[in-house]
This record gives sequence, C-alpha cells and structure tokens, in this order.
Amino acid sequence: MTKKIILIDDHVLFREGVRRILDFEKSFDVVAEGSDGDQAIELVQKYKPDVVLMDINMPHINGVQATKKIFHAYPDVHVIILSIHDDENYVTHALKSGAQGYLLKEMDSEALIDAIKIVSDGGAYLHPKVTHNLVKEFQRLSEVKDGGLEDIEHRKPLHLLTRRECEVLQLLADGKSNRGISETLFISEKTVKNHVSNILQKMNVNDRTQAVVQAIRNGWVEVI
Repeated sequence: MTKKIILIDDHVLFREGVRRILDFEKSFDVVAEGSDGDQAIELVQKYKPDVVLMDINMPHINGVQATKKIFHAYPDVHVIILSIHDDENYVTHALKSGAQGYLLKEMDSEALIDAIKIVSDGGAYLHPKVTHNLVKEFQRLSEVKDGGLEDIEHRKPLHLLTRRECEVLQLLADGKSNRGISETLFISEKTVKNHVSNILQKMNVNDRTQAVVQAIRNGWVEVI
C-alpha cells in the first residue's frame, strides 16, 4: 500500500535530496512539498497524507507549532520532525506537540525510510543519538525524584535475551545506529536488524526507545 508523504522544509536543496531518496522507494509517494508551517497545514488539509516530514526551524509557523495544529485537527496524520538539534528540550517539545518521529538531518537514507515505515504504521521513531540523550535525561530526573536508579544493580536480562541481544540492547542505549552496532560487533546490518526485532518482540515493546527506557528501569543497561 502506497504511503502518501508531504515534505516541508524551507531549504530547497535539502528537500530535493530527500525527495530523490524517497522516489526510489516504490511504496512512497511524495504528493506535495512546502517551505513553512502555514503551507504544511494547508497541504495536509488538501492531501490527507500518511506522513509529514517537517523541518523544525522555519519562518512564520515553525515545525512544532504546525505539528501541534495538525495533530489536533488530523490525528491520523503522522509527523516526523527533521532537525539539526539533538538537545532533549527540542525533542521533548516536538513529542509533546504530537510528533511521532524525530530525525537529525545527519541521518542516512536507510534511517529515513525505516522511520517513515514505522511511523506510518503507528509506531514511533527517534534518531539513535536523540534516544541516548533522552534516556540520560530520564535517568537524571528519576534519580532526582526518588534517588533509586543509582542503586540498581546492572544485570544482563539473560532470562529473556541471548548474550548477543544483551550486547545489542546496551549499544542501543549508547545511542548507536544499526550501522554503528554493526561496526562495533563486526556483524552485518541485516543481522543487527534481526537482533533488534527479536529484542522488541521479547520485551513486548513497539520501538527502540521504549526498549531502552524499559531496560534502564530494570537495570539491564548502563547509561554513561
């Protein structure tokens, strides 16, 4: 089934590059492009896309403001924020506005395609570096709140995952991408994908971020 996509970014060259990537994916159809939040809202109203790729910094209405308006008016439309900022404040504001994805513009084409597929199916996708920063902040706030996390004994969940899957889970918490995990463990990216899929299934979570947060809560990984 074809996924209808709207691309919103005020840099034409960046839009052209992203569109070329998406045009190679037969299940994607970029139905419209725009350069600011106002156009994003108008185009969503006109085309009812599955996914909006939205730049966070734009003139007039920015990406977060536009996402909030789209989320309330068209809850079935999924927004992925595109940004150069990996600061947790930017990410938090984007997610609170209703975005279901947050990608850094340093992403590779594989991450972009994976994000669109996951988000269009109702999941969530965060850039690995963003995930790492968020879970570090989660850990800090939890320590301030109850003083408990620092006393958790870190232990591998060998009752649930294989040793290799435990290694992959730790690297997810470290903010590694599939390629980064592949290079660290000297295995193929396809094998990494299989391990991640198995981890999500065994932990009964929908995405990598949920897996990492649950692992931190249970003391299964260290966040350095």
